Amino acid sequence: MGNSQRTKVVVIGAGPRGTSVLERLLANWAASAPSGRTLQIDVVDPFPAGPGRVWQPGQSRLYLMNTQSFYPTLIPEDPALAAPLAGGSFDRWREKRRGDGHGLGPEEQAELAELCSGDFPSRAIYGRYLSETLAELLDRTPDGVEPVFHRNTAASVRKNADGTFDVELDSGEHLTADAVVLALGHLESQLNAEQRSFAEAAVGLDLLYLPPAAPADVDWSLVPDGEPVLVRGMGLNFFDVMVQLSVGRGGRFEAAEDGPGTLRYVPSGREPKIIAASRRGTPYRAKAGLDGYYPKSIRLRYLSEEALERFTAAGIRPGFDHDLWPLLHRDTLGAYYSTLAKAQPAAVSDAEEFLEALEDALQPHAHAAGSWEKRVAELVDKHVAAPRRLDLPGLAAPLAGRSFADRRELAAAVVEYLDDDARRSALGEADPMKMAIGALHTGRAVLKSVVADGGITDESWLAELRGWFESFVEGLASGPPALRIEQLAALARAGVVSFTGPDPRFSVDRARKVFSASSPWVGGAPATAKTLIEALAPANRVGTTASPLMRQLLADGLVRPKVMMGGEGSPVQATGLDVEPHPYRAVGANGSVTGRLYVLGLQLSANQWGTAIAAEAVPADGPAYRSGQRTLRDADEIARDILSL
Repeated sequence: MGNSQRTKVVVIGAGPRGTSVLERLLANWAASAPSGRTLQIDVVDPFPAGPGRVWQPGQSRLYLMNTQSFYPTLIPEDPALAAPLAGGSFDRWREKRRGDGHGLGPEEQAELAELCSGDFPSRAIYGRYLSETLAELLDRTPDGVEPVFHRNTAASVRKNADGTFDVELDSGEHLTADAVVLALGHLESQLNAEQRSFAEAAVGLDLLYLPPAAPADVDWSLVPDGEPVLVRGMGLNFFDVMVQLSVGRGGRFEAAEDGPGTLRYVPSGREPKIIAASRRGTPYRAKAGLDGYYPKSIRLRYLSEEALERFTAAGIRPGFDHDLWPLLHRDTLGAYYSTLAKAQPAAVSDAEEFLEALEDALQPHAHAAGSWEKRVAELVDKHVAAPRRLDLPGLAAPLAGRSFADRRELAAAVVEYLDDDARRSALGEADPMKMAIGALHTGRAVLKSVVADGGITDESWLAELRGWFESFVEGLASGPPALRIEQLAALARAGVVSFTGPDPRFSVDRARKVFSASSPWVGGAPATAKTLIEALAPANRVGTTASPLMRQLLADGLVRPKVMMGGEGSPVQATGLDVEPHPYRAVGANGSVTGRLYVLGLQLSANQWGTAIAAEAVPADGPAYRSGQRTLRDADEIARDILSL
């Protein structure tokens, strides 16, 4: 910076994380009141600042957030941080704006009029919150600060000889910066080999292939009415596809007056015939109906903050399978069987005796290593009716071990599963299965802090946490609102949606000019269609990115992918960038820190776990976990480090 009293910062990415950096820069500048200095903040993003690309207020209102209104916030609520200049949580904004429609469109006013704290808002209305919160912050910009917004793409970032950065925009303009923050969010990704083969086949055979993408970025008018459509993936993106190709085509759901299920689907006649496929053969389980993000009845006794502090005090870098999972497994068993004994007493004999003995068996130091699981199994066999015993692997793979004569028989089994899952969600904290899942979900909040604060061993990260637990717990605890499961059941009953079965195999039938999918567990002919939709988000891997900016940063050696040591010391390229905390500064190709180049968000996926979810507003009651506002604290650390320059 030389003798200049002007600090120039470029923030690349103007979605929630980039906006958080801007907010923290303003708050910390106002708190420190630096005399004789000025601050210029250039924010670069081709999409409007605040919502960024994902949360555009103009997108379809059919796309819902995966958290309830009470959860997300852009503004930190940690008293240890510099006080924000304006704004608050989404729920506070919702309450304020539902009675004040000034500047809102009719659809926004209508949604806010009906939207309650426990409801799942549309992504569009959350985008409006982000936009208005940023506008309020800018109205209170402190003296000496000049925010400048560029509706451009950053083409390159290069280091100058004097230590500053040159940021080139796609317009040809160049920005000079003392510090650069990469808050890039979702980046374009290269297709894998199979996806490329499907894209090439689609061109040659006049088929339609829609690769992984954010649903709001897809032109759904390309999907023809009335024809079969293969949809691969039954996670969260699947439900966006499902609703867009049903309600988005003019159909509607109404309350079922008789017969099974809570909803009935009334088709418009324009719906494609959706054929859904996933490895499990079923969608993610629905969220339980709760008053908070975590069940109030769940208090982790074994995977606790105190237990984690003991690892740190002992100088132990824990492994997931050996050290952490046994603790969370205990909490999960305790949550399930205590809820079962209370909600379904007929399923447990001598409930008081059972729960006392179970508590003793779960104590980490009460028995020799490895014997506690055997003792718990003996107690369960003695006291719990066989159909009511917890089968964790079975929860995540409800069709495992089953075969079906044809896809019609399969559909009946899937609808039965959907109805049961929706019923359990409606029971909330009275359902033992949902409380077992609730313990796993709560455990994730603690595990996120373990990973980000002290880390786990590389081998454990690769083979255990990411190797099996991540997909296991996401299928159970990261599911959609129960409404979406009820809607899927109604669509299946109406014949709009059918299923392929577990472990589907996809191919191209060139003779018939169709895509094909079949399951080894389902008899009959393969499902075929001229359209294949990947209901998946683009892969979050910096090593396979298609982003010109990230590729330039990698090629110039300013950043590098993190490499972890897998089994037997073999190097494995991780998904995210290599960084040095705290704050998260990029590590270059030569192993040295690229000073004043900061990373926030999804590209921290090799150092943090669960980077995609929004920051959590501090709950009015119930536990507040350190991981809830981690991204806001990360943004604060970056801002304070920049201002210390």
